Amino acid sequence: MTSKSPIDTSQPIHNARRRLSVVSDNKLVEGFESVGLNEKGEDNATETTKPTNSSSSGFVVNSYGGYSKKGYAPYNPKKKNQDALIMAEDPKTRSLVFCVMDGHGEAGDKVSQAIKSKFSKDLFEHKSFQDTSSNKNIIVALKDVIYKCEEEVLRDGEIETDFSGTTFTCVVIRDRSCITANVGDSRSIVGFKNKDNKITALSLTEDHKPDNPEEKKRIEASGGRVFAVEYEDGVDGPARVWLKHMDVPGLAMSRSLGDGVAHKAGVISEPDFTEYHFQDSESHEDLILVIASDGLWEFMSNQEVIDITANTDEPRYAVDRLIKEAHERWMNEEQVVDDTTVCVAFLGAFKTNSPKK
Repeated sequence: MTSKSPIDTSQPIHNARRRLSVVSDNKLVEGFESVGLNEKGEDNATETTKPTNSSSSGFVVNSYGGYSKKGYAPYNPKKKNQDALIMAEDPKTRSLVFCVMDGHGEAGDKVSQAIKSKFSKDLFEHKSFQDTSSNKNIIVALKDVIYKCEEEVLRDGEIETDFSGTTFTCVVIRDRSCITANVGDSRSIVGFKNKDNKITALSLTEDHKPDNPEEKKRIEASGGRVFAVEYEDGVDGPARVWLKHMDVPGLAMSRSLGDGVAHKAGVISEPDFTEYHFQDSESHEDLILVIASDGLWEFMSNQEVIDITANTDEPRYAVDRLIKEAHERWMNEEQVVDDTTVCVAFLGAFKTNSPKK
């Protein structure tokens, strides 16, 4: 089990293009989120939601919203949205769970949707999650349930997981505590205000990229290789993971759920965990939480995301603006658009008196 401190720097936009073509009003019911997919394969339009616990003393989230938008690929008119979004509330433990998954490969949508269908229910029923005496119990439950969901997907004969899988970034909020679990390159960040009233981005998770020194060391020790594809125009793509003697699978992350072949090359499904306590002081006041797939982060920095979100009146408006901006940047850079899933939560008293639109 790995537990890390939040990352102090806002991660810059990377220059290497991704080249996607290389490799093949939510309502809470009994505490479980029920966002469904419409005929376009997208999560139903978000509304700003106030948690059941928001009126209780000490609960930090005042409102939240999220949306999963299918990408665009001119060479694939039947493209499916492979992302998945979870927004779930457990009144018994006064907990909120936000989770974003970014599926990849031929069956990436089936992997992410299979995990989405059971994750929050299994987590809320886990004995350790129900024990509110320590945040360590949340971490134990998260790890157990993540592995359980992955094992069930791997055993499902109707889902091809040799070359398909998903990222997974999850935030559990209980009172003012925030526990993150991260596998892959989706990301969770917060925006906080300092004593000079400047709002700054802080990353809660670290992207698991193959060229990160520790990740690369593990992959190479397992017999895998890490290198980027060089394109005809001279622009390198991102670093990818390959088997020792074959140029497959070309996975652009060092950790994932599923991806049986990539796991033979040193890719693992072990989550990193971060414990964070939301602050409300003159020198550090946490205002915003954003969880998103890399469709958002590919061409936008953490700070840009926080700046856009801070200039909106409700989470749903922030989500809409972020997805629209990400779409425009993808089209300008690639002429394709990755699936993009964004969840935004406002913290404390942030924007609670904003006018309705």
